[in-house]
Amino acid sequence: MFEVRIHSRGGEGGVTAARLLAIAAIRDGKYASACPFYGAERRGAPVVSFVRIDDRPVRVYSQIRTPDLVVVLDASLVGVVDVLSGLKAGGTILINSAHTREFAGYRTCSVDLTGIALRENLIMAGSPILDTSVLGALARIGIISQNSAKKAITEVFTDERNVRAADAAYREVVI
Repeated sequence: MFEVRIHSRGGEGGVTAARLLAIAAIRDGKYASACPFYGAERRGAPVVSFVRIDDRPVRVYSQIRTPDLVVVLDASLVGVVDVLSGLKAGGTILINSAHTREFAGYRTCSVDLTGIALRENLIMAGSPILDTSVLGALARIGIISQNSAKKAITEVFTDERNVRAADAAYREVVI
């Protein structure tokens, strides 16, 4: 089973990104589940979401303690939350950053999701929305196919800017 933990702030789209990732994995012929974890958080508060992907039915719906992949949608969380907690040795980190970042012992991928969202004017309540663009980056690093990422996005959203954002992230992610 491949396990993903997504760290975001309320309002950035982390919960929706988890849902979209699960849909895309299902479109790729896999089984998947998405599970958010938050309480009475408000916009801007740290939120964690989880996705499990497997070739067999996923019957677990809970937090993930030892992920294969950690996605960080807000780089400022690195100093606030232990985003690397439990990440498997040699695991992958995908971080929203305009600058290449390194985390010793892990495969690190960077992409400026915020810049992409701003270019596409994907903003809600003053915050860039990162949920669809991150799917493009996840496709590029091989978690899902690019075709399934686009299908998942168009099943949930009708605005073409979301697919353009995913395409941009696919092109711009630094692996």
